[in-house]
Amino acid sequence: MRDSDFLRWSHPATILAATDLSDLNRLMPFALEQAADTGSRLILLHVLSSSESINADASGMPYYDTGSALEIAEQMLRPWCDHASRRGIRCDALVREGHATQQILAAIRQFQADRVLVGTRSRSRLGKLLIGSVAEQVLRSVYLPVMTVGPEAHLRVASEDERIVLHATTLRETSRPSAALACQVASAQKARLVLLHVLPPIPEMQRKGLPTGLDSAAMHELRQLAEETGARCCSGVEPLVVHGNPSIEILATASALSASLIVLGATERSAFENLTRDRTVYRVLAHALCPVLTLREAQGAPGEMHTETVAAHH
Repeated sequence: MRDSDFLRWSHPATILAATDLSDLNRLMPFALEQAADTGSRLILLHVLSSSESINADASGMPYYDTGSALEIAEQMLRPWCDHASRRGIRCDALVREGHATQQILAAIRQFQADRVLVGTRSRSRLGKLLIGSVAEQVLRSVYLPVMTVGPEAHLRVASEDERIVLHATTLRETSRPSAALACQVASAQKARLVLLHVLPPIPEMQRKGLPTGLDSAAMHELRQLAEETGARCCSGVEPLVVHGNPSIEILATASALSASLIVLGATERSAFENLTRDRTVYRVLAHALCPVLTLREAQGAPGEMHTETVAAHH
């Protein structure tokens, strides 16, 4: 990936916020804050599903009323665009019909979006972890930063003295691009960057005769990554290792630090490729108290960025 990609992603010219309308009050404060901070154009997109267009006549028979559904959606989006305009943010509201993920991908291409915002859900009645099918498909299908706002996320209090960006890294070579992105974002936000790596539980490592904590090989690698990353963006970078369950420790660390953003990398072997095999990223997306910015590695040549149809991943 080129340095210009990271600069564009950390200073987006266009942000696409995809909403199902029920998450507007949760999603839009973050969208407005980011657009104001970066001077971005904001595109609000709602994709109208067929079920939203069904009404009933006097006899109770269902019929499609697309015009009414479009009008209602536009009425719900318009006040947010008006609010954005009062803050000096260029904002456009779009309502389209069709398959939600396909329409989101089409809008990304049309407006050359540099970042996507989507809302997530948490758990179903059966306890199954959910982030929402549309959010999941978007995460699988784009090679640009995707910011998810979960049901427990809340906007950072303006009076807080220091912003902290937390980047959880696997220390694999494929995690370098997301570390570079995290550094660029932290630098743009004048935030402190914390690089976190989660090691197995201490007893497990001791049974294998492996050094733990500050003496671990991972801490040595993390310090090197912090030096390399800091040199790229001239931002303070702090390495941190902890032991335990990855998703629990990432969420706990983010909460303890009052992080304003979590940055995660997604590789071909990550939760985005097989959510039933690795739930770490999935759980963080569903339960983070702040937004989560995720960057997925492209399969093509370095620097290539494109979108794929969801069908290509099934």
